[in-house]
Amino acid sequence: MIISRTPFRISFFGGGTDYPAFYNEHGGAVLSTTINKFCYIFCRYLPPFFDHKYSIKYRKIEETRTIAEIEHPSARECLKFVNLERGMEIQHNADLPAMSGLGSSSAFTVGLLHALYGLKGEMKTKRQLALDAIHVEQDLIRENVGSQDQTTVAFGGLNKIEFGGPRKILVSPVTVDQEKIVALQGHLLLMFTGFPRNASEIAREQIKNTPEKVRELEAMMAMVEEAIKVLNSRNARLTDFGKLLHESWMIKRQLSSRIAGPAIDEIYQAGREAGAIGGKLLGAGGGGFILFFVAPELRQKVKEKLGKLLYVPFRFENLGSQIIYYAPEENI
Repeated sequence: MIISRTPFRISFFGGGTDYPAFYNEHGGAVLSTTINKFCYIFCRYLPPFFDHKYSIKYRKIEETRTIAEIEHPSARECLKFVNLERGMEIQHNADLPAMSGLGSSSAFTVGLLHALYGLKGEMKTKRQLALDAIHVEQDLIRENVGSQDQTTVAFGGLNKIEFGGPRKILVSPVTVDQEKIVALQGHLLLMFTGFPRNASEIAREQIKNTPEKVRELEAMMAMVEEAIKVLNSRNARLTDFGKLLHESWMIKRQLSSRIAGPAIDEIYQAGREAGAIGGKLLGAGGGGFILFFVAPELRQKVKEKLGKLLYVPFRFENLGSQIIYYAPEENI
């Protein structure tokens, strides 16, 4: 039996430049962090007493005789990719809902690959976990997804991640003193809008629009370095980080008509009127979680203004995907 724990992520800047359709030609970069909300994957070899060979438990329960019959795309393709011959039981639990903009789908894929490799006695590097998860989601499942989520949740921490070229991904931890990290966390407010979304469907339109949105995406990518300078400079004001978030969100809204709608715009405007300096809808868009940058003394005012939304406290996380439990199989 083995259990993996993989964090969810918050993307600050550069989202959209991590799609191969963009970075294969222009390069890409994001600034993102993992948070202390997790996806848990439990795996074990299924005892040989059942009619089925595979048991997959998430929001539904699947029991099948073959891998090909499994409906869950990531579970099916991960099992094929890792090539485990024996029957398998897989169970998924998470701290936050799926399809909400925090990289939950990639956290599942990374966590499942990590656990399956662990059962085989193979300990992959974080880089290999990320690359394998990118391959599963982009090439095998053929989802309309970028490459930042898999990389961010595999590595953990606050990182600048660059895409493209022969290395494919380059992860550089952002070195920020603890006092500023605490201050940054104190300015961030995470709210759940409650709107369902499908990242792949929304991303499909954004990817289609990429050739006409190169200038906007390059502007968003440039903000990655600007934000890092704010965090690393002793003279820079932290409020500049919030202003950059607002500028980036205004640009991101132009990438696709499906990223934001009247309801999201109303929420964002209400947060700004209550004192938020900036913010963004997390993930591909359409709904899910929205992040605000707001001075600590105004947090309560913003929360009250957005009283219908669920406030979700969080802290940054630095470990990435981990195996948190392993018990060797006992011979029967």
